[in-house]
Amino acid sequence: MKYPFDLKSAEKILEKKRNLLGRGLSYAEKILFLHETEATFSRVLERGKDPIELKPDRVAMQDATAQMAVLQFIQAGPERTRVPATIHCDHLLRARKGAEEDLRDALESNKDIYNFLASAAKKYGMGFWGPGSGIIHQVIFENYAIPGTMMIGTDSHTPNAGGLGMIAIGVGGLDAAEVMAGLPWETTNPYIVGVRLTGKLRGWASAKDVILEMLRILSVKGGTGKIFEYFGEGAETLSATQKATITNMGAELGATTSVFVYDDSMDRYLRNVGRDDDADWARSVSEILRQDDICHTDPGKVFDQVIEIDLSRIEPAQAGPDTPDNVIKVADFREVVEREGWPRTVSAVLLGSCTNSSYSDLCAAADVLEQAQKHGLKARVPFLLSPGSKQVFETIKRDGVLDKIVKSGATILAASCGPCIGQWDRKDVKKGIPNCLFTTFNRNFRGRNDANPETKAFLTSPAMAAALAVSGDVGFDPSRDVLKGEDGVEFRLKAPEVPDLPENGMVITKEGFIPPLEEGEDAEVIINPDSDRIELLKPFEKWDGKDFIDLPVLVKTKGKTTT
Repeated sequence: MKYPFDLKSAEKILEKKRNLLGRGLSYAEKILFLHETEATFSRVLERGKDPIELKPDRVAMQDATAQMAVLQFIQAGPERTRVPATIHCDHLLRARKGAEEDLRDALESNKDIYNFLASAAKKYGMGFWGPGSGIIHQVIFENYAIPGTMMIGTDSHTPNAGGLGMIAIGVGGLDAAEVMAGLPWETTNPYIVGVRLTGKLRGWASAKDVILEMLRILSVKGGTGKIFEYFGEGAETLSATQKATITNMGAELGATTSVFVYDDSMDRYLRNVGRDDDADWARSVSEILRQDDICHTDPGKVFDQVIEIDLSRIEPAQAGPDTPDNVIKVADFREVVEREGWPRTVSAVLLGSCTNSSYSDLCAAADVLEQAQKHGLKARVPFLLSPGSKQVFETIKRDGVLDKIVKSGATILAASCGPCIGQWDRKDVKKGIPNCLFTTFNRNFRGRNDANPETKAFLTSPAMAAALAVSGDVGFDPSRDVLKGEDGVEFRLKAPEVPDLPENGMVITKEGFIPPLEEGEDAEVIINPDSDRIELLKPFEKWDGKDFIDLPVLVKTKGKTTT
């Protein structure tokens, strides 16, 4: 692979910026400045106001947003994408019966879309990850995210790659099309917020609880126009995938992106997934993949705000209903349920998603489930797993983790977004019936998961999700509540202790991946002429110079308007 810079050239660029600004630089600034174009590089840009022009190293697209992005790219006329790009088929696959049947249904119902995207990817030099290969952000993390590099992606949770020290920003399809066509990407120069982590997570507390604490502090609007840069000795205690959980849900803060400063956990992850070359390159430039001293000695000169979080004081929490920033401690949850009059039994538990389906996440859930199985207990409620990728699925299968989850009564869905984005044909609860649903996802807006406006959806960690599945009690607190097994024995669940990474490395699989053609090779873009879902774009007629007036308002919304 061609890497964007070497140590010597990068140092020259960053020294020019230090001289221009008259101070040292943060980690996020370094990555931005190493990707800044000449158009804005020599100016002192005001944060939150002036535009900055950037040249990303990579573009990622999911199958829902890729359709328009690729159509716009085709209309622009390039023969081949100018930057590495991949398409990931994860959004159109609907959860109904289980992985195999759902995948067969998707291949038939979305045939026109998949044929178009696969053939366009082949023709224009893009990688194509077919349905069932995994969720875009997990696949990117496993295969493409590299510390110090920059990516844009046509999905709001693109910042997941920030767990590997990459500046990864969610954008619209036209932005992706323009970058693939060779144009720079422009955005408002973001504010930089430093998040200093100290201490270490304990007991049932998880990385999910860290980002829920951020949401409690800042709300879903608190990150708008900002990059969150996580650092400190506490950050170094977190694994790369724990970091990714936190940066993934920076999207719920409204952040431009979130990123962790490069450390050894990232090196260990890259080597565990078989990416020694990327790990070696990151190590070769590690001298610049760190914050300048001023970030510690006088952070106010670099950061617009500094937030301090002691990980040892983080407590298990759940967020909901209807918004990710309504955060309730697990210890207080039963009291809140009784006060609000919510249903007291769990209706279903959904495990997985791009936020919480790493190897260690699923090991944590399996550990809790195994403890219950020893006393004859299985999940008391519908329990569904959406693996983050085929690679994670094959690894948990090899290591016996999947077997523990299946023995608990779980239904295994395809490696796709599924219920997290509402692609779930739910049959166990009729629409309009109040119920409480727990997920390890990132969003819980009203009706989002199952189209039932009366569903109270709560976000939680994988370990807590497993505990709630076996207890069936919405107020269950594993740190103090007791379960009674089928063997008549009362017992208390123990907080799981699991490895950050598989001892034997991740199973390396590229199943479902179609690499781009080499330059000079050609392919035909396949568009079914009878399709009612996809067609080539036609250029707009030349503007006649007149503005539209008296147009009807079709939709008017109020409050938190998002997906």
